[in-house]
Amino acid sequence: MKKILIVLLSIFSLLNASALQEAIDNAKPGAVIKLSSGIYKGNLTINKPISIIGVGKSVIIEGESKGSIITIDSSYVTIKNLDIRNSGERHDTLDAAIVMKKVKQCEISNNRITNALFGIDLQQVRNSIISNNYIESKDFALGLRGDGIRLWYSNDNIVKGNHLYKSRDMVIWYSHGNTIENNKGEYGRYSLHFMYAGKNIIKDNNYQYNSVGIFFMYSKDSIATNNSVKSSLGNTGMGIGLKEVSGFTLKNNTVIYNARGLYIDRSPFDLDKRNEISNNNILYNTEAIHFHSINEQNDITENIIMGNIEDIVNNTRGSKIYLNNWDNNYWDNYEGFDSNKDGIGDNSHKVYSYADKLWLYD
Repeated sequence: MKKILIVLLSIFSLLNASALQEAIDNAKPGAVIKLSSGIYKGNLTINKPISIIGVGKSVIIEGESKGSIITIDSSYVTIKNLDIRNSGERHDTLDAAIVMKKVKQCEISNNRITNALFGIDLQQVRNSIISNNYIESKDFALGLRGDGIRLWYSNDNIVKGNHLYKSRDMVIWYSHGNTIENNKGEYGRYSLHFMYAGKNIIKDNNYQYNSVGIFFMYSKDSIATNNSVKSSLGNTGMGIGLKEVSGFTLKNNTVIYNARGLYIDRSPFDLDKRNEISNNNILYNTEAIHFHSINEQNDITENIIMGNIEDIVNNTRGSKIYLNNWDNNYWDNYEGFDSNKDGIGDNSHKVYSYADKLWLYD
């Protein structure tokens, strides 16, 4: 098939498989390469500020089933409207559809990524936009798939409107000041996993049928609002998890049909930075809130806790979870009276552990 490549006003006939790389190499900084429908050879390297934009109905960048399909080593690069497929399979080299290294102000938008071990890999990337991409990993066992989107030491980026399907995780590690918004994740492991990451905003995301919805580890000062986490099942299934995190705000999230709704492990770690967990809907989970280790400085207020099999599970003997602030939550299992009919029970909601729950402490 004859393929047309437009660099600004110049037209090139792609007569051989390497013509796209040659066009990239010959383009001047700031050039816009427009691709019509066709199949173009992948394993491309971009080392100058240019844009590659698909303008045809089916613009395919075909990887060689080894290595990464597109490597970006320059700032100010745009990749849009492409069908990118068939990366390599090696985890040690992080074979990906798109890998970006030590760059800034790039945009990766409206692409379809399939049969790629890792989807989009950001390594020391800042002030960039990753938006409206569909990402699907290789058809491997869950733990052997790569991450759909991976941020590594990458700060102040916007990751918005992406759909991850049957990838492994989306990870935000050692990365700060990012906005994670309006993404969708299905049939993965960790739909969103933070580690050593601070001051991130996580809002309006929708995650379902993953092993874990959103998990925060060893992090500070992030805000998660208006997210929906549904049907995280299995022995380790959880909606939202907090492990040694401080200064967090979890507000207006819906956590429904999970094995564990909220999982809280030694949080806050910094006792001077309380966590706020408020106005969330924690509904129809096996366990609404599961506490592990010492957790005594959280403000757990104004939540609706309804339809769960267990309201509270505390598996650490001697942990005084009553020292958290438990104001104005709605408990459908509340047993008491509201004599003045102000909508607040006369006595606190109490959750007892009976002899049939001694297995929790084994």
